Amino acid sequence: MKAQIIKSFGEADVFEAAELADPTPGAGEVVVKLGATSVNPVDWKLRRHGPAFAPELPAVLGCDIAGTVVSVGAGVTDFAAGDEVWGCGGGVNGMNGTYAEMISTDSALLARKPASLSMREAAALPLVTITAWEGLERAGVGAGDTVLVHGGAGGVGHVVIQLAKALGAKVYATVSSDEKAAVARELGADETINYRTETVEAYVARLTNGRGFDAVYDATGGSDVEASFEATRVSGQVISIVTQFEADLTTMHLKGLSLHVVFMLIPMLHNMDRAAQGTLMGAAATLCDAGKLKPLIDDEAFSLSQISAAHEKLEGGRARGKIVIDIA
Repeated sequence: MKAQIIKSFGEADVFEAAELADPTPGAGEVVVKLGATSVNPVDWKLRRHGPAFAPELPAVLGCDIAGTVVSVGAGVTDFAAGDEVWGCGGGVNGMNGTYAEMISTDSALLARKPASLSMREAAALPLVTITAWEGLERAGVGAGDTVLVHGGAGGVGHVVIQLAKALGAKVYATVSSDEKAAVARELGADETINYRTETVEAYVARLTNGRGFDAVYDATGGSDVEASFEATRVSGQVISIVTQFEADLTTMHLKGLSLHVVFMLIPMLHNMDRAAQGTLMGAAATLCDAGKLKPLIDDEAFSLSQISAAHEKLEGGRARGKIVIDIA
């Protein structure tokens, strides 16, 4: 099969084309012929920095799966050849990735692809959907709650908006431009906030009468956690997808806030609770087919041979929505 591999960590041009043996399924695994995959921030961070959870070199990166089952291993009863599936199932230590024509992965991580989505649409959602879903679930978000999403037009943020609305919450989103505000509103945000022109204190006063939001989801992967503490009500919930930086926790302490750190790769890295992610993807497929969840996809198309350019675009902050790699 054709694949894009890295033999060292570094800049986006480190990728090179390779011919690899077609995978065979181990016990509990399925081999999937990929229709498409996507690029996530964790992919370019692994490529550039090679942290402890990077796959062994030479490596195939890539996490998101949208494709068709071609063979199943011993013990697999939920899937058969010809099934269209989706999920997040590779590209980390101990697992091959999706920047290839095929992948063998744990069947527990997968679910049947939504019938209403194309392969490229389905490929845009798994990692960000699991991340968004896990955070909202751990924070106990439900009907009537007020939820603020930092980065509402981003990869995780645009899914948080839709899932929170599906739960019956009232959703607010911070954005950096009028264009992104329009995107967030189209996805279901009740109100948008341009964080470049309005302070946290001002929008908390304007939108919550100074009380603060029940839950704040920092989906930027940056250092917005202190702003999140400021925007959350007393005894409220804060969710963050990246906390690898120093932050002052004084406000968190004084308000008695709960902080939930989401790292959705844990089931793959530690081989634990994998079936929960497969179940989640099944529930997400139902939402997609009901018209309650859809991906935001960057307009530029990329093939497997253009993976370097795709990484450069995402790493450079020039993507509008998810970058999808067409494989089949």
